Amino acid sequence: MEIIRYAELKASPWRNGGGVTRELARYPRMPSAQDTAWDWRVSIAEVSKAGAFSTFPGMDRVLTVIEGELLLLSVDGAEHPLEKYRPFRFSGDADSAGALPTGDIRDLNVITRNGAFKGYTSIIELSKKRAHPVFAGQFGILLQGSATVSPGTAAGPATGPTPDAGLPSGVTEAEAETAAERVELNRYDAVVGSDTATPEILGRGFLVVVSIDPAA
Repeated sequence: MEIIRYAELKASPWRNGGGVTRELARYPRMPSAQDTAWDWRVSIAEVSKAGAFSTFPGMDRVLTVIEGELLLLSVDGAEHPLEKYRPFRFSGDADSAGALPTGDIRDLNVITRNGAFKGYTSIIELSKKRAHPVFAGQFGILLQGSATVSPGTAAGPATGPTPDAGLPSGVTEAEAETAAERVELNRYDAVVGSDTATPEILGRGFLVVVSIDPAA
């Protein structure tokens, strides 16, 4: 089970000084002298100053405000008021800029190369009773609240209780082992999905699920 800890990510300042970006993941992972020598990237930006956004030719973008009230995004001259937790898709080729009518914001950026991958962003309300799985090709990022994550089992959940004198009534041995393996998530930590022992997230608050799918 892989967790990307937000607190450990390096902040890279924007060229125009309007904010900083922390990259959660990219593909390919190999470092490159070219800033866009990747096919997809997931990052979180802190925007503290109005101004132009970088262009990403040949890319598709999904931007979601995850902290703050409002980003007034201009795309090729058209204004789009982006409220918190409302993903917005636009072309990386477009001339884009942001204004901050209600103050600083933080946003999640999912950028994919056209013809290679397609990115999707969904906001999920977490539950303490029903775990949310994170599958291969996905990232689960805690936006708000408290949550824990545990590795699932390849065989799936047990169908009935297993008698064991050391366990509470009705609790299977597999469920007890899963509870013992739970890891606490901090705000903006990202869980990397897997189809083998699929990670499962429980808690109260909001999770964003980013899906990176190969283009058809």
